[in-house]
Order: sequence, then C-alpha cells, then structure tokens
Amino acid sequence: MSGLRACLLSGGASRRMGTDKALLPHPAGGTWLEFSLVRLAALPLPITLLSHHRAHHALARPLRDGRGRPITVLEEPPPREGPLLALERLMAHHPGQGLLLCPVDMPWLETAALEALLAAAAVQAAPGAAAIHLAHDGRRLQPLLGVYPAHPGRRERLGAFTAAGGRRLQDWLAGEVVVPVALPAAGLRNANTPDDATGLWP
Repeated sequence: MSGLRACLLSGGASRRMGTDKALLPHPAGGTWLEFSLVRLAALPLPITLLSHHRAHHALARPLRDGRGRPITVLEEPPPREGPLLALERLMAHHPGQGLLLCPVDMPWLETAALEALLAAAAVQAAPGAAAIHLAHDGRRLQPLLGVYPAHPGRRERLGAFTAAGGRRLQDWLAGEVVVPVALPAAGLRNANTPDDATGLWP
C-alpha cells in the first residue's frame, strides 16, 4: 500500500442534522469522528483529517493512524464550499499519492468495505496513470468514498475546474476516468438528518 493515504472529510456545516454530525455519539463508542478514524486506522496507512472545526482537531490528535503514528490534522481554510474544494486542497497537500477519501457521515462503514475498495483500485507506489475508483451501492456512485490518485494532470484539471467556478464533484468527475466498485449498500448510507440516524442500530 505504498503511496496511499486515507483522508477523512469532516468540515461540513451539518445544517440538515441541526448539530455537528462528527460529534454525535456512535453506538460503537466515541463520536462519529472517532469511529471513522478508528475504521481508517485499521488499514496500514497514514491518515489526514481535513476540518476547520477545532473540536475535531482536539479529538483526532491523541489518535494514531494505521502505522501507529499521529494523524495529520489539516485546517480547512476558507472558502469552504463543499467536498470538491476539500479534495483539491488534499491533493495539493499530498501530491502524487493515492488518496482514499472518506466522509465522516457514513457511520455504518466497515473496514472490510475499505479494504475491498483498495483492493479494486490496486494503487501502487506510483499511481500516476490510475483511474479514480469510487464506491457504488448498487444504485449510484458514492463519490465521497473513493480512491483519488493525485497525479499532476489530475490536479491541474481540478484546479482549472474550480478556478472557473466549478464546485460540483459530480460535474468534475464527468471529465475523469472513473471505475465503480460495488460495495455492500448498508455500509454506504449517509446520515444527513436526525431521521437518517434514528432506529438504524439495534
């Protein structure tokens, strides 16, 4: 898994949830943020957390990545206009690496799904020509869970897209080579509202 890095997105406003999703208690213990980082730490990869929330930084700093090292915590600068800008910043900070992108609001995600995604992507130490591999739940792509090789050509295209005002991740992906990876739908559910997160755990 040389050349790979796990990246957790946790900078959203959580408007529909009405409270910070990352800080909600998870039935497995801790918060959704800690649950996500522990899942990623089951992989032998370095981890980067991108968030502007200081409470998120405080929770992440005592934790360790899959190699037993501190998690890299990045402050997300303004403007904070969605996951595409966040991805661009991660690619700029970790050029040339394969970025396993993961959102904080998939609280049912299992490590086995992450391992299956990585196995399908098979990103090696030099992922320059690799396609983007995205999770697919059987009905649609889940572009916030995928492996994004941050090679120079892709970074250049992404920078041009956002400089022209583009902010929709799906619109940018339409110009990239994307490979869907079928994963169990139950683990790919997003929890965006209180109803989404109610009654789904035993």
